[in-house]
Amino acid sequence: MPELPEVETVRRGLQPVLEGARIVRVETRRPNLRFPFPEKFAERLDGRTITALGRRAKYLTMHTDGGPALICHLGMTGSFRIEDGSDSATPGSFHYERSKDSAHDHVVFDVVSAAAAQYRVVFNDPRRFGFMLFSETIPDEHPMLAGLGVEPTGNTLDADLLAALFRNRKAPLKAALLDQRLIAGLGNIYVCEALWRAGLSPLRAAGTIAVPGRKAAEQRQRLAESIREVIADAIAAGGSSLKDYMHTDGSLGYFQHSFAVYDREGEPCRKPGCPGKVERIVQSGRSTFYCRSCQK
Repeated sequence: MPELPEVETVRRGLQPVLEGARIVRVETRRPNLRFPFPEKFAERLDGRTITALGRRAKYLTMHTDGGPALICHLGMTGSFRIEDGSDSATPGSFHYERSKDSAHDHVVFDVVSAAAAQYRVVFNDPRRFGFMLFSETIPDEHPMLAGLGVEPTGNTLDADLLAALFRNRKAPLKAALLDQRLIAGLGNIYVCEALWRAGLSPLRAAGTIAVPGRKAAEQRQRLAESIREVIADAIAAGGSSLKDYMHTDGSLGYFQHSFAVYDREGEPCRKPGCPGKVERIVQSGRSTFYCRSCQK
């Protein structure tokens, strides 16, 4: 499933086309994705101007003038494709390939951009785990978003916050980091990467870094910094290469070439001086990649 950095690069790829654009026509080619489309979905968007394109955790939000806000989730296989009549682009930087099969084009937005250029923005989703829903109020108040925790992209996520979030928690550290009610937008790939950078085992109890003392304080400081840095690095990798992959199929991300542990089972640990190898274990049905030699 696309994680926060992938969703953010999708937002950045769509933003120049969609922000300020007028929606000329919306076409739905099936009655539902993961959920049924809202009643009068196309009719309520036709003719609206998109005032802002945002992101909350792994959700895209599209604000319109005088109409409902649209909340979009890519699911496991969803992507947007931009067509201008002569070229096609798939904004985003994904570890797993995105579909190019038009049989899975389920929603089409015909728009006129703020610069008066005509575009077709197509949502493609082979497995149909994505969705599009309306929010009649502020998107953050929608049930899908209302219970989400802090974003991992700013200085709000610091050592003190981690201490408050993880205090007395017996769940494994990785499970706590994946709890969207605590920290919103972290997924399996970047949690594995952040824990490796911080030198912390995914198996240790989350509460162990929230206890009093210098050692725990240093551990949560390293973890907070590692989370912010790995997310920032991944977003930067996608953003800096946006012009390169906008004219290709968008299937291969660039940050994936910097993975230290994710999907590298059996390979030597990349930490200088560490003799260990990357191992794969399963936690709550998900693969965890880590080095037991340097992650304690």
